[in-house]
Amino acid sequence: MIIALVEIPLDGPKRPEADVIAQSLASSTIFHEVHGLQRKYYLNSEEGGGGVYVFEDRAAAEAWFNDSWAYWMEGRLGVRPTLRLFDSPVMLDNDAGEVRVNGAPVAPPWESAAE
Repeated sequence: MIIALVEIPLDGPKRPEADVIAQSLASSTIFHEVHGLQRKYYLNSEEGGGGVYVFEDRAAAEAWFNDSWAYWMEGRLGVRPTLRLFDSPVMLDNDAGEVRVNGAPVAPPWESAAE
């Protein structure tokens, strides 16, 4: 799994939540068809916005975040975003009560620690 962190610096105060929701829902029409994108979390802060993207693999992330991506984003938003890609071999899902290694569930360490 690959985690992409995109940060979009914006001047001014934190955007109103209603505006973020409306813009995020509108842009989801673009992102719902991105090959290999499993999830996207839309971000909002005093410093700007961005997103956390969860891709099934590096090839899918690199296909989306290609050489023209930053120019496309700058054209849409008026600022150039930053991008960082992270390998994420281990995922804890507290909602599901599971741990996954490279996508496969493993025995949660807390279960064996309780024995």
